[in-house]
Amino acid sequence: MNRWMTLLVVLLTLLIAASAFAAKENLDLDKAVKIGNGKTTVIEFTDPDCPYCRKAEAYFQNRTDVTRYVFFIPLKTHPKSKDKVQYILSAKDKAKAFHEAASDTFDKRKLSEITPAGIKLQKEHEEIAKANKMNATPTFLIYGRIVEGFDLKKLEQLLK
Repeated sequence: MNRWMTLLVVLLTLLIAASAFAAKENLDLDKAVKIGNGKTTVIEFTDPDCPYCRKAEAYFQNRTDVTRYVFFIPLKTHPKSKDKVQYILSAKDKAKAFHEAASDTFDKRKLSEITPAGIKLQKEHEEIAKANKMNATPTFLIYGRIVEGFDLKKLEQLLK
């Protein structure tokens, strides 16, 4: 690779990192569901009915070295997802409600206790996702890098 190509690759890498950093700076993490207290911050956009999101949830449950900030994007392909998100965001213990809602056993349960605050927060999550051009689940932001999909190899590389 010649010098100009190397320079172009470096510039593109910097632009990608800058846009990911800008996305993190524009996120109101107080609106996210905070899970864990580890030293590494992981920002996640997820859908509780997405099968790949559920695999990611199972993976992160075993990681004590991360703090996750979870935003929800209820996809139209998962018709029960929006109600589940509102249930999660209405709960006092949102992290526990998310863990429950992402399990297969929860799928047969009737949702209750959806509050106006949970509905409002669900809409805010959708606006945050839209403002940051997030429309796929799961999507992760780790150290300024965006990982789309449950790509275990990429996630583990970034979380070393």
